[in-house]
Amino acid sequence: MIAEAHNVAGLHDIISYAVQKGASAIHLCSGNRPAIRVLGEIQMLDMPVIENEWAENVARCCMEDADFESFLSRGDADLALHIGEFGRFRVNVFKQEKGISVVLNIISGKIPALDDLGLPESVRKILGYRDGLVLVTGPTGNGKSTTLAALINEFNKSRKYNIITLEDPIEFIHKPVSSVISHREVGKDTKSFASGLRAALREDPNIILLGEMRDLESIRAAITAAETGHLVLSTLHTFGAAKTIDRIIDVFPFEQQQQVRTQISQILRAVISQRLLRTSDGSRRVAAAEIMFTTPAISNLIREGKTHHINQVIQTGVNEGMVTMENSLKQLRLDGIIGD
Repeated sequence: MIAEAHNVAGLHDIISYAVQKGASAIHLCSGNRPAIRVLGEIQMLDMPVIENEWAENVARCCMEDADFESFLSRGDADLALHIGEFGRFRVNVFKQEKGISVVLNIISGKIPALDDLGLPESVRKILGYRDGLVLVTGPTGNGKSTTLAALINEFNKSRKYNIITLEDPIEFIHKPVSSVISHREVGKDTKSFASGLRAALREDPNIILLGEMRDLESIRAAITAAETGHLVLSTLHTFGAAKTIDRIIDVFPFEQQQQVRTQISQILRAVISQRLLRTSDGSRRVAAAEIMFTTPAISNLIREGKTHHINQVIQTGVNEGMVTMENSLKQLRLDGIIGD
């Protein structure tokens, strides 16, 4: 396994440099020079172009022989690894025109406190929910998994719950504090998100963390779990509460969509849509976030298919802790944290 990174010439040095620079990802793509992503931007390393043979050796180090053979037939693979002194990485291996490529996303070894994420204080309202659906949305690489991990960490410290996570792959590892926590990896510990969710309903959970609502089957299972008295936390690659709700409904066949609108209007508790932006001094990235909590007015809009009016309710929902993305960005500019 890649825990022995020194087995591939130069790999240890690349990983060490990336971690030292605070990179979020390492790109080892055949036909390209090695690159890292720092504060949201790709930086090419002053190294030779990667040959396919070297990239294949890295890929082989990431997987058992059987998994590598499966990757060769499928063309891509996701996994999480612990790499020696560097900690945990989320890894994607894929084929492309010039050969094999490997992307290593660096997972922080420390689970951040919710208060350290820079999100509005109203996000703590989520800690009072006992059932329903909470979604964290936004583009890839904008901290969705980190926000979910911080929420689970708060529940773990403050509640005597049974928490089950279903991820592909497992990212943050939580040590039990006041709660029982089980981490399940799709493909290893359960066949799919949907099958893992169905099983979780028989495992006496209070909270189910679903790494991603990625298809009709997993979305349907998440709705069922939320309807049966569990708190479900998950992510979607959407932006904005209204578009998130539309995305969920549009996945279903047309003849089922009105029923799904009714279900979502009853179970949806909150949507956090976030983006990470570089600070004006270039030293770090901060979160800008839209926060929506489901009120009776929003429930009615969802049920009636008028989600395009949700942004107006968010704008007037300051007393309920709601924040528009526009106001979040405006406040960051007023505070001098980001530029225009």
